[in-house]
Amino acid sequence: MRAARLHSKGNIQVHDEARPELADGMSLVRVTDVGLCGSDLHWFAEGGIGDAQIGQRPLVLGHEIAGVVEAGPLKGAQVAVDPAIPCGHCTLCLQGHRNLCPTVRFAGHGENDGGLREYMTWPTELLHPLPSSITTTEGAVLEPLGVALHALDLSGLRTGSTVAVIGCGPIGLLLVQLALVAGAARVVAVDPLEHRRHAALGYGADLALAPEDLPDHQAVVDAVGPLGVDVAFEVAGVNDAVEQAIAVTMPGGRVVLVGIPEDDRTSFCASAARRKGLTIMMVRRMKEDVYPRGIRLVEQGRVDALSIVTRRFPLDQVEDAFVHASSRSGLKVIVQP
Repeated sequence: MRAARLHSKGNIQVHDEARPELADGMSLVRVTDVGLCGSDLHWFAEGGIGDAQIGQRPLVLGHEIAGVVEAGPLKGAQVAVDPAIPCGHCTLCLQGHRNLCPTVRFAGHGENDGGLREYMTWPTELLHPLPSSITTTEGAVLEPLGVALHALDLSGLRTGSTVAVIGCGPIGLLLVQLALVAGAARVVAVDPLEHRRHAALGYGADLALAPEDLPDHQAVVDAVGPLGVDVAFEVAGVNDAVEQAIAVTMPGGRVVLVGIPEDDRTSFCASAARRKGLTIMMVRRMKEDVYPRGIRLVEQGRVDALSIVTRRFPLDQVEDAFVHASSRSGLKVIVQP
């Protein structure tokens, strides 16, 4: 089989390798679709993300994965692959916080190979069969949709609330959709890129602004009132976006930080957040119920996952896929091994 491995920053190569061996409790998956996430772009451009750096062993990236089971109890089924393997027996796992498991293994991170290869073995219990109405391309989008769902859960969003989404990449655009599904009365989207603002409006946002237009913008007051929004999602991973999320949120509101900063640091003006008495939440991946929920939302047409995908590449053009995704000229890039 072929596998794409990151050797160092900007250096990704396709190799011929043996298929992985099938072990007890595992299934063999023929990978059909792998989405490139912002964290994958960090690995590609910087050779790591946060405090995790590439070691001597080249790494197969990719954690937004779908495929077809070739061997195992679900043989023949199209599946979405949950990329996180928690230990299952620590206190956090037993309390239902598998996303916070301190020994979790994650596809395409550290020493754990991800999905940018033709075949992979994965725990059968972490494979989610897709109904016939959902394509494997949509199946790959279920992972970022899961992150968005977990962020929404943390926000405590109530029906009739107002929302700001600061950063309208794929997860931000999925949050625009989810906020409206959850009953938000008004959604304001903010992004520096015009095509992303246009997409946010297409998904139902009431207002889409460039970051420089956000401060003291009368349209925001007209959209959500003079105090600001009930909930702001920061999905850009830059401090300016965090500051803007705090600025646009009303006193007593909630700010949910979804973005991952390049330098592993997040900072903001403490007095602005303190005087408003804001609750600031940090998002760590997702919980175990998000895949079934995401599947239902896509199956029912309440979330449009397919239109988030704007470009597809074969595995032998994986470097071009990363370059294109890094250009931010589209939305979600999918590699199809």
